[in-house]
Amino acid sequence: MTGIVNEMAQGTPDIRRQNHLGAVGDGFGALTFTGDVMLKRLDEEVYRKLQQTMTQGQPLDRAIANKVASAMKEWALENGCSHFCHWFQPLTGSTAEKHDAFLVPDDEGRAIARFSGDELIRGEPDASSFPSGGIRDTYEARGYTAWDATSPAFILKTGDTATLCIPTAFVSWTGEALDKKTPLLRSIQAVSKQAMRILRIFGTHKGVSQVITTLGSEQEYFLIDRDFYLRRPDLQICGRTLVGAPPPKGQQLDDHYFGAIDERVMAFMSEVERRLYELGVPVKTRHNEVAPGQYEIAPVFENANVATDHQMLMMHALRASAGHHGLVCLLHEKPFAQINGSGKHNNWSLATDTGVNLLDPRDEAHTNMQFLVFLLAVVRAIDVHADLLRASIASAGNDYRLGANEAPPAIVSVYLGEMLNDILDQLERGKPKSTKKGGRLDLGAHTLPQIPRHSSDRNRTSPFAFTGNKFEYRAIGSSASIAWPNTVLNTIIAESLDHLATRIEAEMEGTASEQKLQEVVMEALKDVIHRHRRVVFDGDNYDPRWHEEARRRGLPNLKSTVDCLPTLSSQKAVKLFGKYGVLSERELRARVEVLWEQYSTILGIEARTLVSMVRKTVLPQALRYQVELARAVTSAQAAGVDFEDTWTQLQECVQMIEELRAGTAAVGQAESQPVATSERRAMHIRDALVPAMARARAASDALEAVIPEDLWTLPTYAQMLFQR
Repeated sequence: MTGIVNEMAQGTPDIRRQNHLGAVGDGFGALTFTGDVMLKRLDEEVYRKLQQTMTQGQPLDRAIANKVASAMKEWALENGCSHFCHWFQPLTGSTAEKHDAFLVPDDEGRAIARFSGDELIRGEPDASSFPSGGIRDTYEARGYTAWDATSPAFILKTGDTATLCIPTAFVSWTGEALDKKTPLLRSIQAVSKQAMRILRIFGTHKGVSQVITTLGSEQEYFLIDRDFYLRRPDLQICGRTLVGAPPPKGQQLDDHYFGAIDERVMAFMSEVERRLYELGVPVKTRHNEVAPGQYEIAPVFENANVATDHQMLMMHALRASAGHHGLVCLLHEKPFAQINGSGKHNNWSLATDTGVNLLDPRDEAHTNMQFLVFLLAVVRAIDVHADLLRASIASAGNDYRLGANEAPPAIVSVYLGEMLNDILDQLERGKPKSTKKGGRLDLGAHTLPQIPRHSSDRNRTSPFAFTGNKFEYRAIGSSASIAWPNTVLNTIIAESLDHLATRIEAEMEGTASEQKLQEVVMEALKDVIHRHRRVVFDGDNYDPRWHEEARRRGLPNLKSTVDCLPTLSSQKAVKLFGKYGVLSERELRARVEVLWEQYSTILGIEARTLVSMVRKTVLPQALRYQVELARAVTSAQAAGVDFEDTWTQLQECVQMIEELRAGTAAVGQAESQPVATSERRAMHIRDALVPAMARARAASDALEAVIPEDLWTLPTYAQMLFQR
């Protein structure tokens, strides 16, 4: 999403609205246990204590758990639920749920509905079959889910069945995190602690109990007709096309972008929005994206934990609703080659629990020293830990997208805009004295109003851009959970705030002078600018010359997942996550092991699918075409007519088939080659398997371009992208 649409959709974070005291769902079927639902079913004291847990992060009072569980059960039964589940996010990157019935037999053999506080607070799913990265052996099955009271319970409807879903953390019997929620919650706590130190330095902490990380995550996706999907094994198994020649027209004219929404697609979007409103997900914006068949949905800000849960629900709603309209929703980062990929734009900010956005520069930004501290803490964090932030969005799918159509490059840089860069220039020279204003735009027609202009433009090519009162991290893949990237982002910013707070506190020790504070803060900010401004780049990130410029600046360019993951195993990473209590060394190394394994497994599946499609579909079609050409040559020879052009076509076809055979054989050989460790296997896949797959695909696509339509049975790009 770009321009004014983005500003309107995201707006200024208002945490007071986001505590779910009156969430969107309350007016659309109330399928979340929030707001009016709780007020009607809980007595005042229980409600107050639960709200203190939800909104202020205070420990849950176990004494009220039974009362909350009873109210939740009655509400769920009234809404048609027969079962409940602890809904959690294991390291698979998806969500997981084990359903238990409310009905249990009593001593007299009758069935009664029961749901206790203990069942609400803790569950015990089998932990043996989820990825653990070595934390648990297969025979060690015990794991626990723990109720996350800060994220509302909700009712998820699947057809005629309704289930009460309770968001939970998921940990091992040893207490180590086996999920993506637990580290996220720890990182939110870490950044709040360090941000509160900055507020105390400036004396703006009065009445503030915590600083909240806020998110608004835009979601891009493709829609294709279900009939086409069912005829493409690659889409069904891998989520992306492994072969496919580009259509004559792609996205060159940009005519799909923000265009009129097709009636069938509009019906789908409306259903998605209705389902999300019922679940309390505050979606706001919908529109056509750049590529044909590509779309976007965007919410407004919420606190990061709830926004992460809602993002998973958003993906669920997109997939589930598509089938009702004869469509399939594709969330892969690059479902179509040479066409715009799909990502998530992660709009991140910090705000107090009293509703103050700490990244809002206000009218006179040059005088807002507190804002400049938070701003430059972010800049410093991105420069110092660019490798970790890049690794947080690394995946096999995102490797196909980053640096390609409409996606930011693998180089992590920060866009600040003209107004903020001018203030940094002033800081370097001394004390800043002015803030550039945007003014107004006169559009030259009396019938058009003069409109306010922002003080800086936006840069849609930047991976990490300041967009008025927040930062937009544009590099996250469309199929990914936003929990892990935001865990890393929160942690590195906590470290940077800690660095600045420690320096300022040390130099201010023993004095409360306002003038001294300003001098100390100014020197700290100048030092950050001097050391870390190299990461600020406001130019065209798509320009190939930026790669050379970034190299000169010393910025890392980690082009693939295999290049990224070792940074997460470094001592720097171990110390960082350990210091702020986000991940222990064993928890971090386990995640890295899971990421290595997922990369190799995904590409192994893609390779085997490609070989199968070539052998069962593409090659037989190519051979039939070769036979037709050979018959045409023979017939022409027998008739004594010119057959030179057909003979040339036949020779070219034979050559392309041989190249296809060779490429496919190379894929099979590379995929089956044994490699000792998961890390070495991933390197082998990057260096041998991925190029072999590209070679086989190129040969297949060349054949598709010449084989007649009556012989080519796979749905084409032109059909999938333009026929709905």
